[in-house]
Amino acid sequence: MSTRMTQLLNAFDATLPLSKARTIPSAWYFDSEIFALECAQVFGRNWQYVGRSELVKDPGSYLTVEVAGAPILVVRDEQGTLRAFHNACRHRAAQVINEPCGHATKLRCRYHGWTYDLAGQLRGTPEFDGVEEFKKDEQGLPPMHVETWGPFVFVNQGTPKQSLAEHLMPLPAMMAGEGIDTLRYFDRREYVLECNWKVFVDNYQDGGYHVNTVHPGLAAALDYSKYRTELHASNTVQISPMKPSDDPTVAKVRAGTHAYYWWMFPNLMVNLYQGVMDTNWVLPLGPDRCRVIFDFYFADVESAEAKRYNADSIAVAHQVQMEDWGVCEEVQRGLKSRSYDTGRFSVKREAGGYFFHQLLAKSLRE
Repeated sequence: MSTRMTQLLNAFDATLPLSKARTIPSAWYFDSEIFALECAQVFGRNWQYVGRSELVKDPGSYLTVEVAGAPILVVRDEQGTLRAFHNACRHRAAQVINEPCGHATKLRCRYHGWTYDLAGQLRGTPEFDGVEEFKKDEQGLPPMHVETWGPFVFVNQGTPKQSLAEHLMPLPAMMAGEGIDTLRYFDRREYVLECNWKVFVDNYQDGGYHVNTVHPGLAAALDYSKYRTELHASNTVQISPMKPSDDPTVAKVRAGTHAYYWWMFPNLMVNLYQGVMDTNWVLPLGPDRCRVIFDFYFADVESAEAKRYNADSIAVAHQVQMEDWGVCEEVQRGLKSRSYDTGRFSVKREAGGYFFHQLLAKSLRE
């Protein structure tokens, strides 16, 4: 690591109490070397959400995704074993599967026709006779660790320091009685923001600090005076009691006694209300851009009345996202101001934001 990078990483003090802490330096939000290190250390060595488990429930079913520049393939083999691979052919690195999801009996690269079985073993190499010191049985697709929890699939490209269950604790236990297993996928929305992925996470992790000023519709449904944040080993949860809302649009689709906003390091967020759940998955596209994917789940996804309700709920979520979108891009521009380097945290509200920065710094320095 260069002297410059060492100095940049050491510019953040993760040991201070919240009352004395400062944010990570502004350069961490647009520096290309920091971004490259995040791709390797943060996204390449931690558990990463990659998709819905229902997409890979049957033998031969698969899903693909790109996380921080790394193409990933998850497939259920003929024996029912869930497997994950680096989605790059061992010949010329073309993606073995290009569709986002589907069903296959074999994995065949469309570039030169190299073929792998669903366990990742190389089976076919057209017109490759005469190549010396080439061992087909050593050229299978490199595997990665894969596990599931509920409706979610996670992979780890490195050597996991803990199981997925340990990484998620205590989320599964706390959510056991909230009916997640009864919810079904309904629809997806995607947004490309001109901001660093961490800006989006910071916004999510500010303990509701921006809700009253940025989200008036949502604020009308949350009892902000009792809004609280809990910190756990690798995640946080923000919990707010619900209250009757004067906004009929929001009140109709944000019911129940409490709202739960879970964040799992580094980039997955889960919002849960009564009968409604959406995941916010932020993927880095570069130092100044990210893609945010919202997947929506509901208790009923079949009846006509439910579909209308679900569409109304998604519209509310979209409005909240549009409000966040503008603020996040504004922050990204401000981070490049010569006048700004670090900021302070609200002791009352922003413990989650500081915790995110601490976990991030730890991952980058390892």
